[in-house]
Amino acid sequence: MKLSLVFATAISSFFVSATTGFGFSGQAHALTLSGISSATWGEPTPGSINTSPIYTGVGSNTFNWGDSDVCPSSPNTPSGCTITGQNKLTFNGSSFSTDINSAFKIGDLTYFNGTVFEGTSVEFVPLNINVSFSPPTGISEVFDFKLHLVNTLNEPTNPEKSTDFVFIDTNLSNRSFTFEGNKYTLELTGFNPDVNQIGIKALEGATTTTAIYAKIKTVPEPATVAGLFLLGIYLISRKKSGDVDETQGQG
Repeated sequence: MKLSLVFATAISSFFVSATTGFGFSGQAHALTLSGISSATWGEPTPGSINTSPIYTGVGSNTFNWGDSDVCPSSPNTPSGCTITGQNKLTFNGSSFSTDINSAFKIGDLTYFNGTVFEGTSVEFVPLNINVSFSPPTGISEVFDFKLHLVNTLNEPTNPEKSTDFVFIDTNLSNRSFTFEGNKYTLELTGFNPDVNQIGIKALEGATTTTAIYAKIKTVPEPATVAGLFLLGIYLISRKKSGDVDETQGQG
């Protein structure tokens, strides 16, 4: 069955409008963005197993958690016990210059794995990254992310099993902003620009420092997506219509 001329014309017109918009979006892909970042830590989520959470640093760039007084004065104090200090996360921002869809370093994360009492840790902590874009963008945006903190039970005879971890929560790993009518998202891609590494680890009493990488991506306009969808319908219908005409023309 042939597609009606009116419907085909409407789809064709819609496609022209949508692809024109897509052309403008293509200009956004050529945009280079530069600026500087900083960050503060938000109010953490203790989790069900941490019945007595202890933490400091909300509103600053250094977050500490857990009760590190693991050598209490008592007859049962183990010999050679030392107080390492609390767990600690520090975010240091950096300057950047990046193209759309390219991985770039947005800051450095330093993680110290302290020895703390069970039940005094936290499970999640928000990381609020402030990005100040240089002209011509010239805007400042705060992007809210979340890190998952995995604190394991220590085994003195096996350092690897005493390793603790920090993961980027990928369910909350992108936030959006608008510039010159185009919408973009800032996505934390992980701790390695070349592979999908969303977690880091530190041995007990050790410190790990690594870069955090991000990408700025364009968000397609709904009209563009709909236009491309209708284009597919239009081309398929044109092909079917041509097939019908050829069949009818055969004697």
